[in-house]
Amino acid sequence: MTTDVLPSYVTGRWVTPAADGKAVADASTGRELCRVSSDGIDLAEVFDYARTVGGPAVRALTFHRRALKLKELAGYLNDRVAKYHDLSYATGTTKRDAVVDIDGGISTTFVYGSKGRREMPNDTVYLDGPTEPLGRAGTFAGQHIYTSLTGVAVQINAFNFPVWGMLEKLAPTFLSGLPTVVKPATSTAHLTRAVVADIIESGILPEGALQLVCGSLPDFLDHLGEQDVVAFTGSAATATALRSHRNVVAGGVRFTAEADSLNFSILGPDAVAGTEEFDLFVRGLVTELSVKAGQKCTAIRRALVPAALMDDVASAVRERIESKVVVGDPRADGVTMGPVVSIAQRDEVLRSLKSLAVHATFVVGDATASVDPVGADAESGAFVPPTVLRFDDPWSDAAHDVEAFGPVTSLLPYDDTDQAVRLAARGKGSLVGSVVSHDPAFVRAVVLGTAPWHGRVLVLDRDDAKESTGHGSPLPHLVHGGPGRAGGGEELGGIRGVLAHMQRTAVQASPAMLTAITGRWTTGAERNEAEHPFSKSLAELRIGDAVTAGPRVITADDVAHFAEFTGDTFYAHTNPEAAAANPFFPGIVAHGYLVVSIAAGLFVWPEPGPVLANYGLENLRFITPVSPGDSVTVTLTAKQITPRETDDYGEVRWDADVRNQDGDQVAAYDVLTLVEKTKHR
Repeated sequence: MTTDVLPSYVTGRWVTPAADGKAVADASTGRELCRVSSDGIDLAEVFDYARTVGGPAVRALTFHRRALKLKELAGYLNDRVAKYHDLSYATGTTKRDAVVDIDGGISTTFVYGSKGRREMPNDTVYLDGPTEPLGRAGTFAGQHIYTSLTGVAVQINAFNFPVWGMLEKLAPTFLSGLPTVVKPATSTAHLTRAVVADIIESGILPEGALQLVCGSLPDFLDHLGEQDVVAFTGSAATATALRSHRNVVAGGVRFTAEADSLNFSILGPDAVAGTEEFDLFVRGLVTELSVKAGQKCTAIRRALVPAALMDDVASAVRERIESKVVVGDPRADGVTMGPVVSIAQRDEVLRSLKSLAVHATFVVGDATASVDPVGADAESGAFVPPTVLRFDDPWSDAAHDVEAFGPVTSLLPYDDTDQAVRLAARGKGSLVGSVVSHDPAFVRAVVLGTAPWHGRVLVLDRDDAKESTGHGSPLPHLVHGGPGRAGGGEELGGIRGVLAHMQRTAVQASPAMLTAITGRWTTGAERNEAEHPFSKSLAELRIGDAVTAGPRVITADDVAHFAEFTGDTFYAHTNPEAAAANPFFPGIVAHGYLVVSIAAGLFVWPEPGPVLANYGLENLRFITPVSPGDSVTVTLTAKQITPRETDDYGEVRWDADVRNQDGDQVAAYDVLTLVEKTKHR
């Protein structure tokens, strides 16, 4: 009996292709699960729907509202993880593997929901850096801004992370204001489809923000242009073919790739058998070998070991695999490593393994790749045993060129630090490398030496081992990508991943116009000093509302008292001769923090009111020294207003400008306060 063909969700509806398409089988049993086809789907219509329906709906939301939807979505999916775990078994993943993919993807969505509210404004424009003065009179200035693209983001995902791969791209893309079209890998499309179906059913995301095409995307680049983004995860050969398309080369399509990666892990010479670092290295190597049956773009493919420690490492790795790794159907008790995703992938791994074995000897496994899986039949399932090879010649081309994308790793000897660094670079660019050592000098040399070829470097030792997430775990806070062979792209990286999907533009205008465009007060723009701004709630407060207070004379007694009271008896405040000898001061000067404190006393609104708290200063600079007898005046201006979507208060950033009796700027900084949305007192 023919199994069901997976439907796609496009143009606001579920569409089931008429053609049977390609069969997808259970990785352990070989039983057919479903069929996948994109027959009959009009990609031009899909992309147009994203641009005209999804895009405007997403861009109508501020960053904070988008972030809140991501948080809500993550919570919604988190309530349904058991269902996804059950479906995941058919892809060959154990419970532990599925946590990395499913729970990891949901966690990434939570992180972006949090970062979007904490690190981005409650607006649709993101400001990049400070205002740049462009004229002497202050009437012409520049500001870099990020705005949303008006196109569509197309993500083409690999089979090994059907949930994480989709969500880690969706979260920053949605936060940036772009609608997304997801194309999952055929062999695990049923799991991606289940998650997308729940997202659509939830109604959390605006219509058109997410579409799903199961099956191939023939000629999809023909329909994309300069406002569109493609995020590809897969082989370097496919990435090269896509990157060479005319619409990428000359048509302005933004293309980023995460491709092949022969990642390294280096054991330091200090990490001899019996040390904590030796054990961490062996444990990490076996973990990366067995999690998801080694089908991770971040798995350790090259383990670089001091030549004198090769026998010890080989023995320890063999012992750990024999005692810890149990291959079989992941639904069977005791199984710790499942099959690779498909028979085709198994055959591909074995072909690569054959190429490697010509130049190496087997430490674990053998040339026949025989396995007796628990709870499954070796012929029906896509099983590959854990395999460790030993290269006595560390410069063998095969070790650095051939990637067996499965439970396969290679041990390579090195003689000194320089050789270890050069061997790591021989991989021609990787997503991640790691160094396991407690020797700071060795670690520094390896990290700085390998960084140009690697997107991420983990340093693992006894001090961070308990909290370390491991060699192979990309985190949403940090960039995931790598140079050269690894594709040259970047994903994640916190807000960097959001801005990568936006357009940065330099705007040149008058201060008043920059204020109107950016929603942030710019020096030189008009101020409104009719009423003390601290008496206003967010509903009443406007950008440019200000108060000027002072002058206040700072006396010698003020300086002496502050020094005694705080204990800050730095000579510039207490020793006239030493202060006068300092090239920066004319003699005794006031403490910078005394000036800031007096400024606060000048602009404060003493009565209970809408201002709830001052929670910090930023960008503080002391510019002109203040001598006893000088007077200071402060002007405080509402610079940026950020209401919080879920609270009855918001954040106000104030520009503080402190000047002396001659009009010279003494100090400049931003004051951060929490202010009620409406008056409650």
